[in-house]
Amino acid sequence: MTKTTFKTCLLLLILVACAFGVTIPKQEPANDALWVSGEKHLRNIKQLTFGGENAEAYFSADDKQLIFQSTRDGRQCDQIYTMNIDGSNVTLVSNGAGRTTCSYFFPGGKRILYSSTYLGARECPPRPDFSKGYVWAVYPSFDIFTARPDGSDLKRLTSAAGYDAESTITRDGKKIVFTSTRDGDLDIYTMDADGKNVKRLTSELGYDGGPFWSYDGKQIVYRAYHPQSEKDKSDYVELLKNNLIRPTTLEIWVMNADGSNKRQVTSNGKANFAPYFFPDGKQIIFASNMNDPRGRNFDLYVINVDGTGLERITFNDTFDGFPMFTKDGKKLVFASNRHSKTQGDTNVFIADWVQ
Repeated sequence: MTKTTFKTCLLLLILVACAFGVTIPKQEPANDALWVSGEKHLRNIKQLTFGGENAEAYFSADDKQLIFQSTRDGRQCDQIYTMNIDGSNVTLVSNGAGRTTCSYFFPGGKRILYSSTYLGARECPPRPDFSKGYVWAVYPSFDIFTARPDGSDLKRLTSAAGYDAESTITRDGKKIVFTSTRDGDLDIYTMDADGKNVKRLTSELGYDGGPFWSYDGKQIVYRAYHPQSEKDKSDYVELLKNNLIRPTTLEIWVMNADGSNKRQVTSNGKANFAPYFFPDGKQIIFASNMNDPRGRNFDLYVINVDGTGLERITFNDTFDGFPMFTKDGKKLVFASNRHSKTQGDTNVFIADWVQ
């Protein structure tokens, strides 16, 4: 059969299939070591970092750079780095002291945003004690800072007692949303880009955190744990007194930018986190361990903002998390344990998004 004849037959097959309502399955990518069977929305996956702990990579407003946290260069705890979206030009932009987390670009490209403990001590703070189970440390020395993209001109935005971190900024550059213990619980707040006009948005007992803005700045998506029984409430309060939380049960929530109209999106009783809006604001991509009875394997999922239409996106048997789309929705960046040289390595990956 000639190439011309083959193409003609293939075209006829497609036309006949369409006429009878038959769906032609999407071709799986060939020879892609980074792709896992079933990941129909991901193509051309590229690994951008290689070895160690690299996570929470987020796009600049022009989608040309990524800012992320890493323990590369032999560091004992995370520092903030930037790189181009092809993985080139990796640059340290935090000051190398303390522990850092939750970095983000200002939309104009002239400033960056991240949290650091360095004013509490230049050394890395002690790791949490796992003797009573898996916990996260909520270091009270974390404050939110801005700097130029090269790390210079470091300015402190928060100075209240307690934990201030998990900050992101609207695409118009006017409002920052963040998590804080300044009023005795872990709640979500907003403030102006210069740190002024702080407003509390959540008040229910429990952890409300990890907030991200919708692309139009009208909504906030976040993770939350609100203990219901007296025992769970007591356990939560006792852990928080020791600057700890147990992140084994987190649900995805959405609220308006002013804190009104809070509604729960997921209700599976698992650890759901790192939610991010699709550019059109109609869906949310997030990480969850809902399909692993042991709770160790996290994958990416998509869900409508009303809680319907849940779909699993990744099928790697270890960890996939911290997703973010480019503003046109055509590329997705995420962190994963896939294709690691050493067990437990977390690296940054970028992929084409296929709707």
